Amino acid sequence: MRNLWTGAGALMMVHAMAVPATAQTIGEQVEKDMPSLMEIYKDLHANPELSFMEVRSAGVLAAEARKLGFKVTEKVGGTGIVAIMENGPGPVVMVRADMDGLPVTEQTGLPIASKVRVTTQEGVETGVMHACGHDTHMTAWVGVARLMAANKAQWSGTLIMIGQPAEERGAGARMMLEDGLFKRFPKPEYVLAFHDAAQFPAGMIGYTPGYALANVDSVDILVKGTGGHGAYPQTTKDPIVLASRIVTSLQTLVSREISPLDSAVVTVGSFHAGAKHNIIPDEARLQLTVRSYTDEVRDHLLDGIARIAKGEAIAAGIPDERMPVVTVNRNEYTPATFNTPGFTEDMAAYLKGRFGDRRVVQLPPVMGGEDFGRFGREDKDIKSLIIWVGGVPHAEFEAAKKEGRALPSLHSPFWAPEADTVIATATEALTAMTLKLMPRG
Repeated sequence: MRNLWTGAGALMMVHAMAVPATAQTIGEQVEKDMPSLMEIYKDLHANPELSFMEVRSAGVLAAEARKLGFKVTEKVGGTGIVAIMENGPGPVVMVRADMDGLPVTEQTGLPIASKVRVTTQEGVETGVMHACGHDTHMTAWVGVARLMAANKAQWSGTLIMIGQPAEERGAGARMMLEDGLFKRFPKPEYVLAFHDAAQFPAGMIGYTPGYALANVDSVDILVKGTGGHGAYPQTTKDPIVLASRIVTSLQTLVSREISPLDSAVVTVGSFHAGAKHNIIPDEARLQLTVRSYTDEVRDHLLDGIARIAKGEAIAAGIPDERMPVVTVNRNEYTPATFNTPGFTEDMAAYLKGRFGDRRVVQLPPVMGGEDFGRFGREDKDIKSLIIWVGGVPHAEFEAAKKEGRALPSLHSPFWAPEADTVIATATEALTAMTLKLMPRG
């Protein structure tokens, strides 16, 4: 990729060569609309909102959709919005964008950098930033809505566009579904989305058939012991030693109980215990994140965590009434995202024909989480696809590769995608796929 990704000019040249003349109208419309879309992007970037608080962001999307003639319903699943445009007989296609920012203080140095500070639901004061690029997702959503409304003569069917809250908490898709998303409104045959990417150059499109993102579970373990003086450990049941044994034994779940051909991660992200050098505490607390792809592996990991915690406690002589308490946080569980294989391959072939083979590439799955997967899991007949759109400026990508340094990742306070390229690429790709799925006649 060293010789291909040499700058925005080269990218535009590749694009122009790859797109047939008959398909250029959508690209031209995107280019014409970019100044307006970038004003929306700058506003959304400077005014991020945390999960469950996306009132202003939802209002921006709702107002844009209403102006275009969509029937808009707000406050679906909290702050979610549903915008529907019926345009004759045909398939039902849903396009989704997530809206929430992160409790991250922005350090990009951009003129539009967020200065927002809030107090979280947990009572912590923090800066807020679109460190995962959801501002590009919302802006492209507006771009798709505008193009679909402007090109109604080219398609037939029902278009559903949703602005989803609380993706970062793994709750928004579930909340919208529980609020009747597929019962109060038409159930889609196809669901589409995109996510900006921090690992490859701006304007590049990535796709992954099958499992694309992981199941993600949050697990808390309360390890109980009997505290006492550090000089007399024989009078105690040390929860720190017990919790340490649990941490070590948990590693065998992946290394010795899961097939090497399956993917699994068990991470202990927090270990809290004690308050003084010479006091053995009564308890220790562990916080885990558990990642997998298949439901079978997920169940094995969660069952194994409970089994290991109890087994180590028994070995340490902990009485039954003081057994560890293992709690799986069901409210923030994110199910694996599964791109319908045949559908994904068809759409990838179509995008390659439009953007060129070198710009649309298959990528391996990642262990990150994305609750977009819930929509496709709701009904086996729904075909689901989320694509990646690269956001790293080409010069920065090449310099980092040459110097051997890491690039800022998603969720980094330094993540600053080449927003215009991300938005233009995603808008055109999502619009083109939607039009293909809803041909007139």
